[in-house]
Amino acid sequence: MTTQATTIGGIGTGSRPSLEELVDRLMAALFSEERETAAPTATQSVARSVHEARRLRQAGDLDGALAVLAGVDTAKAQTREARWTYAEWLALAKRRFGDRDALVYSQGVGRAAALVPRGGGALEVVAVLGMRWQPGKVVSLRSLRGLKPLKGGASWS
Repeated sequence: MTTQATTIGGIGTGSRPSLEELVDRLMAALFSEERETAAPTATQSVARSVHEARRLRQAGDLDGALAVLAGVDTAKAQTREARWTYAEWLALAKRRFGDRDALVYSQGVGRAAALVPRGGGALEVVAVLGMRWQPGKVVSLRSLRGLKPLKGGASWS
């Protein structure tokens, strides 16, 4: 091996890249500029969004991570990517709103909303995934079927 080969990417130069730098390099290799010239596939978009949401979560920005996932279009993603995204979103929502008696409403694979009670039979949307609803929207409790507590458990309505 030549000296040049051992120093590519900072390996062998004495300075070790951080884990975040290594992940960024891996993502750059997986989604090279060559692929970006073509229209990105739904899977690439979902993977990038989940990666960005995880990065924000690790930095302590749960609201930013939820906002990233709110913009993901899971309708065109494969079922396994939509489920992966939902699992990430649900974990973030539990972490962020689990102490507020929040409920989850799901419209199918990769589509969900976290809602908190507002009183008078109304619920406020606090986080969404793959839906047109926006945080702050108020919906009637009577209009939603299949609500589940965010912290887990049986169906609520």
